Amino acid sequence: MGRVIEACRDAIATEENRLCDLDRAIGDGDHGTNMRRGLEALASERQRLSAMPFAEAMIAAGTILVMNIGGAAGPLYGTLLLEIGKGLSIDGLEFPQVFQKAVTAVAQRGRSSPGDKTLLDVLYPLSDELTKHTHPQRLAGKVQGFADMTIEMKALRGRASFLGERSVGHMDPGAASCALLAATVCRELTEAGVA
Repeated sequence: MGRVIEACRDAIATEENRLCDLDRAIGDGDHGTNMRRGLEALASERQRLSAMPFAEAMIAAGTILVMNIGGAAGPLYGTLLLEIGKGLSIDGLEFPQVFQKAVTAVAQRGRSSPGDKTLLDVLYPLSDELTKHTHPQRLAGKVQGFADMTIEMKALRGRASFLGERSVGHMDPGAASCALLAATVCRELTEAGVA
């Protein structure tokens, strides 16, 4: 788990300015900075998290993200990990089912749906691919396409929704960070031979 956390931190740090630029176009311009802060907080706890049972570690990681990522992203990413952790604690549920339930919880938390131009536009198709048991290596190459689809959407939730039609033509920064993290996790799982 520690290696995956480090890889995610490094990916966000590398793309911090791009994420801020995306957010500057349709938001307040701090998404990259907020994400970097959250991932650095997570990385500082990687040894403690790695020593925990996986479900417990996901709940702890979700709590760290809620407390350290500013804006709407903290509660949304935090909810995703918290719900994955809770779901993994239930016997008989496979990961695709757990992830699907976690995405539904994120949608409820953000009061959003697919097509609203949010990170859900990455999470829902990602969930569909997990249900089909798409190999992580292949999935890593697909998730950016999910984020790209938000470019032509009109924002219906969040700060970007105030722009109306002017939000069209810009990628959603939350979708961009979500695709980046998902691709990073998929590549790490492939390299580690987990998948």
